[in-house]
Amino acid sequence: MEKIKVSYTHDNSVARIILDDGKGNVLDHIMMDELLMLLDSYKDNNHIKVIIFEGAGKHFSFGASVDEHQKDMAAAMLKSFHQLFFTLRDLSIPTLAKISGQCLGGGMELAIMCNFLFADKTAKLGQPELVLGVFPPPASIILPEKIGLARAEELLLTGKTISAERAKDIGLLNDVFDDKAALETEVNLFIENFILPKSSSSLRYGVKASRIKFNHVLGNFLPILEQLYVDSLMNTKDANEGINSFLEKRKPVWQDC
Repeated sequence: MEKIKVSYTHDNSVARIILDDGKGNVLDHIMMDELLMLLDSYKDNNHIKVIIFEGAGKHFSFGASVDEHQKDMAAAMLKSFHQLFFTLRDLSIPTLAKISGQCLGGGMELAIMCNFLFADKTAKLGQPELVLGVFPPPASIILPEKIGLARAEELLLTGKTISAERAKDIGLLNDVFDDKAALETEVNLFIENFILPKSSSSLRYGVKASRIKFNHVLGNFLPILEQLYVDSLMNTKDANEGINSFLEKRKPVWQDC
């Protein structure tokens, strides 16, 4: 595969997926297609007990490709991106995000979809979409479910980036460790102590049970937000101005319409 790497440990019961595009691990259509193909292959694999997502190098992910947010590509981009979330929902395999460095936009949305989130102190998390004049559909659903509406709106409506320590304080991260080496060690211990001793079949039923409301909300409202984004938001001048100004490396000139 071109933009992801995968390896298996613990008698093939742990799948380690590394986002790796050689720079900021941007979730473009190539990476999304590769992730979907890989995750689809797990539908008939009853042995995997946990899927780990992490980024190659210093960062988890800078987010989804801004180029592909342009009006003529937005519908296809969102359709592929949202299919990742539905696929993970349907698999019901426990998922874990290991976060270092920048974890932004679509990258953060992939991370917060996971059952467990661990980070080191270099991690910076944020949903900066509104800075570009758009909004993040999955995060708009997932964040309120995970950390409550008030804290979710602080992130969604300001576009601010927060530290790993702050993310733990608001309940977004399970734990934070000093550096990437400690993150690696502690995540391995967590998996060995709390995941591997259990039945893979029972783990999947446990995920289905713990996420029964979460999955209902995601399945019902993500298509609505996708339609709102494509049919309404992308027909505004400011959404297109926000994306174009970012690509042209200039400040946006808002028209408030």
